[in-house]
Amino acid sequence: MDQVLIVAAEASSVTYAQRILETWKKQGRKIHAFGVGSQDMENLGFERLGKSEEMAVVGAAEIIAQYSHLKGVFDSLVAEAEKRRPKVAIVMDYPEFNLMLSKKLHALGIPVVYYISPQVWAWRKGRVRTIKKYCKKVFVLFPFEVPFYEEHGVPCEFVGHPLLDELDDRLLNDPGYLKTHRNQCGIRDDEIVLGLMPGSRRLELKQHFQIQLDTARLLAKKYENLKVVILTAPTFSKEQMQDYLEDFRLPYILLKDEPFRMIHLVDMMLVASGTATLQVGILKKPMVIMYRMKWLTGLFAKLVVRGTKYFGLVNLILGKEAVPERFQSEANPENLAALLEKYIQDPAYKAQVIADLEQVRQHLGNKGATQRVVAALDEFLTK
Repeated sequence: MDQVLIVAAEASSVTYAQRILETWKKQGRKIHAFGVGSQDMENLGFERLGKSEEMAVVGAAEIIAQYSHLKGVFDSLVAEAEKRRPKVAIVMDYPEFNLMLSKKLHALGIPVVYYISPQVWAWRKGRVRTIKKYCKKVFVLFPFEVPFYEEHGVPCEFVGHPLLDELDDRLLNDPGYLKTHRNQCGIRDDEIVLGLMPGSRRLELKQHFQIQLDTARLLAKKYENLKVVILTAPTFSKEQMQDYLEDFRLPYILLKDEPFRMIHLVDMMLVASGTATLQVGILKKPMVIMYRMKWLTGLFAKLVVRGTKYFGLVNLILGKEAVPERFQSEANPENLAALLEKYIQDPAYKAQVIADLEQVRQHLGNKGATQRVVAALDEFLTK
């Protein structure tokens, strides 16, 4: 039985790793996968040496606080890789951890494939040299990544974005289905629906959620027909979200469902920067992107993120500020509420944003990314 090491520590990566495992299972492949992943992956037979829900950290302060745990998982992965000699290691996103791990695995002679690679084309471009040195191949999600990696001599393959495989096309252009879906959730036709997506990491929830709730409060003072939909990330339970809502008196719905289905319900979204912005963009929902870090982490981020004007993924992809984004102190309730209100007050502006977001999908290739990844991995596995 082939051994495969997988590191999926981020909420989005977990879904894509799970789809690989499901595909192998359907194919009847004799593959034992181990590493870092979710409970859902474990239910498919994945052996967890690290739990993704415990490892999704961001920012220097949180990494330092979790250092002993992260190092323990790291050392365990290296030790088990040395003992088991997996045919291939699939590392996904999570660059600081995965690039160090790739170096160790490379020294052991274990081929490393980077799937969901870091956005080195946008920031910290120097990391591409590390990827070239320690990774056999990179599976890229965006067509424009191919010339970047080729220019730096990194073997790569464009597989398309696996998000598209999660998308039910009825959610895109069916007004009748939207009306039915909203009515099923108790949303009236005359309500303005504001979605809140504070993030999938614990620190993001702590940094963003209260600001998002305060933003909703400001809007509700002007618009009595505002309905708030709170989207629970896969990494959290509704109970964890409820802890923040004891003093929230506005009409709201707390949801935990497939991300695209939740996003489908809203008229506009206040969203923390990350993969979620891409999900919102695919469904062409007007949004405001925000992100706040601890002061020192934010200062460090400004120093290392150079050569790009934007941090929101949809804006990076489109090469312009198609939707507003605000960072650190600028991401405050007054600013965010004013930006969201523009979608209510200015139909022409809203229509232009939707038109821009319609361009997002063309940058993501076609459906079937997981199938293409699985086929490409056969190069390393027993057929």
